[in-house]
Amino acid sequence: MTRTRSLRVDRVACTGQGLCAELLPELIDLDEWGYPVLKGRAVPDELRAHARRAVAACPRLALHADRDRP
Repeated sequence: MTRTRSLRVDRVACTGQGLCAELLPELIDLDEWGYPVLKGRAVPDELRAHARRAVAACPRLALHADRDRP
């Protein structure tokens, strides 16, 4: 049974540097101040590696990929 992953942004920790949107534009847009806006929480299988890279690259550790229950 496969578990899906969902993205979450810690709005308190985020400083709006925008790196996540550069690395994962399929799932993340930026608002007018440069803060991330998730297009959807679910991460498709084909974007999992990209999502992991975006989470790891966040300079403020504000982007998270949580495992959902099956």
